[in-house]
Amino acid sequence: MSLALLIFLRVIHIVLGVFWVGAVAFIAFLLFPTIRDSGPAGGAVMQRLMARGVNLALMAAAILTVLSGLGLYWHDSAGFTSTEWLASGPGRTFGLGAVLAFIGIGIGMGVNSRAAKQLGALMARIQGAGRPPTPEETAAIQRLQDRLAKGGVATAVLLLLAAAAMAVARYT
Repeated sequence: MSLALLIFLRVIHIVLGVFWVGAVAFIAFLLFPTIRDSGPAGGAVMQRLMARGVNLALMAAAILTVLSGLGLYWHDSAGFTSTEWLASGPGRTFGLGAVLAFIGIGIGMGVNSRAAKQLGALMARIQGAGRPPTPEETAAIQRLQDRLAKGGVATAVLLLLAAAAMAVARYT
């Protein structure tokens, strides 16, 4: 692999990883709790964020971060064949970071995306009807918001731990 390609992969991995992890942490710890506390006005903000493609931007950043990270790991491990490097401190720590990121992606795409889509559809139905939510709809909204909050925090924590592993791996 050429030096230019390695530098390109590293820049993509770090810059998009910073964007992805930072955005997920911001959403989980600051934005989503504020939106929940804002009532119906918060729902409008969330709908506008989704309309701007925040979910697609995060998904693209996640995919490109993971693919570039796999390319870097492949290079460092001599095509995943260097058992010496794979068993070394950096090899294990980069591997741990990757596993944490994969679990975070699984929660983000499996739990959060589905709950956000369901919540958006429910809110659109309620707004389209021009009425306040029924008690059943209010309970469903609360349940979906709780799932989003818990999934968001779990994803953010996993991604922050993955980023920490990547940051220290070369020194382990």
